[in-house]
Amino acid sequence: MASNALTSSSASTRSVLSVFERYQKERLAFAQSVADMASRETNIEALTSVGATSLLRPLLVDSVPAVQQAAALALGRLANHSEKLANVVVEGDVLPQLVFSLTEQNRFYKKAANFVLRAVAKHSPELARAVVDAGALSSLTSCLEEFDPGVKESAAWAIGYIARHNGELAQAVVDAGAVPLLVLCVQEPELAVRRISASALSDIAKHTPELAQTVVDAGAVPVLAPLLSNQDGKLKRQVSSALGQIAKHTVDLAETVVDGEIFPTVLLCLRDPEPFVRKNAATLICEVAKHTAELSQLIVNSGGIAAVVDYVNEARGPARLPGIMCLGYISAFSETLALSVVVARGVPPLAQALTQESEEHIKAACAWSLGQIGRHSPDHAKVLADNAILLKLLKTMTASAPESDLHAKCKRALKCILEKTLVLDALEPLLNPTTPASILKYVAAQFAKILPHDVSARRWFVTSGCLQRVQEIAASFGGGLASVVGGGNKKVEVGFGAAAAAVEGGVAATGLIGTKMGEHIRAINECFPEEIIKYYSPSYGNTLLEKLDAFGKNDDVPVGKSNLPKLPSKDLLTQ
Repeated sequence: MASNALTSSSASTRSVLSVFERYQKERLAFAQSVADMASRETNIEALTSVGATSLLRPLLVDSVPAVQQAAALALGRLANHSEKLANVVVEGDVLPQLVFSLTEQNRFYKKAANFVLRAVAKHSPELARAVVDAGALSSLTSCLEEFDPGVKESAAWAIGYIARHNGELAQAVVDAGAVPLLVLCVQEPELAVRRISASALSDIAKHTPELAQTVVDAGAVPVLAPLLSNQDGKLKRQVSSALGQIAKHTVDLAETVVDGEIFPTVLLCLRDPEPFVRKNAATLICEVAKHTAELSQLIVNSGGIAAVVDYVNEARGPARLPGIMCLGYISAFSETLALSVVVARGVPPLAQALTQESEEHIKAACAWSLGQIGRHSPDHAKVLADNAILLKLLKTMTASAPESDLHAKCKRALKCILEKTLVLDALEPLLNPTTPASILKYVAAQFAKILPHDVSARRWFVTSGCLQRVQEIAASFGGGLASVVGGGNKKVEVGFGAAAAAVEGGVAATGLIGTKMGEHIRAINECFPEEIIKYYSPSYGNTLLEKLDAFGKNDDVPVGKSNLPKLPSKDLLTQ
């Protein structure tokens, strides 16, 4: 009898256990299936419509760790898909439960939970703030001390996604004590941990000098700098980015990075097979160069100019920008540094980028850099003239919107270069009525400087048609020339219609009176005899015709009544 009762009890227990085992299997299968479906974008809308998030939330506190992990993974994939779904996860009070479980669960759950936090934080500062407000930073910082590399990696990744949005969130990461632990993680043997930790340090340092100084104070530079020679391209990408974010803020921080002995190793990164390594290395060099002439000179002494020029030659699109800016920063400091760029043949790739790149901000950077090279001396400007930079800048300027930054940069560069240009052949194409007046006045100013002191230049100015163009330009301003100063400063009137009027001291069109352009044209005309000025004036032909008409009227006589002497008659001839 007792045996039968025992048998019956065992059967009941097995029956109950089988039900719970089946329920457990179904929960696990459900969570795993949702996680699998959430990895495919085509299923997201359907999963959202059936309320997958609300069904997964209770499974985060399931008694079975495998179910918890699968549920967390599914929620992370949903939140990772869009900001809208990430908001649904936050509104479902999922974050507090995840944060609480981070301190108690195993490493598999921690990786999944960190993934959810990262997926939520990446979308916006508001969602990242929600993660911070849930108390996640202390738990994430604790995960950086875990033995398991996967936990460290997932925690560093989430911390980086929180810090990248703004300085306030990055400061919260610093206050949680994450920076020293991230520096330690960079020294781990696992490549994935090192990459993500370096990326997180970059995301922290980029916002303010104070945050960058915090990263430096944690000893990051001596740890990061040697990794520029690492064989792993993805690690070098993150390391060069972090060093660039540190160096960009102040001279002291840039010098700290340089003291880490990044040169000449970083120059080798400009030829790395990985495109992002090349771009980040160029950015790092640019951020160092922009601060002082001494730092730029250090780059030159390290052979950096040739490396950067080669990079600009080979790169295309946005990747070109840091190299272009670097050449401009170096050239801006002194004639000698600008000459280093010229000698390294830095002008042709800048000219090519100016004409061939499609994005305006890249063209604007080229215009700025060319202006920095050409503004120092006539020798620098001559190199630009030999590469037809003036015409290319003018064409780019006229093709852009007047209110655009590209237009302003081209105009400024043209002004800087023209003020140093003494090559007549380079100035001649710009001396044209179609050239904008804002540029034309600088062209006229250069001719006004050159012509009074060079006889051969004056002869060339006439034979090349430039003098005639000057008169046409003057006439186009408000109706015509009022007066010219010819040889010996003798003033002669050359009227161009009703607008002509005497102007004391030189030449001016109605629209040029009291302007720089009027002064320059007057100075040019004073270099030539009055007969030549008259000859090339636009109304000279009309003036001659008027004189011809006047001459004809004075000498008119009736037809058949000629004043010529009469021939003797036939009778007189025969006598």
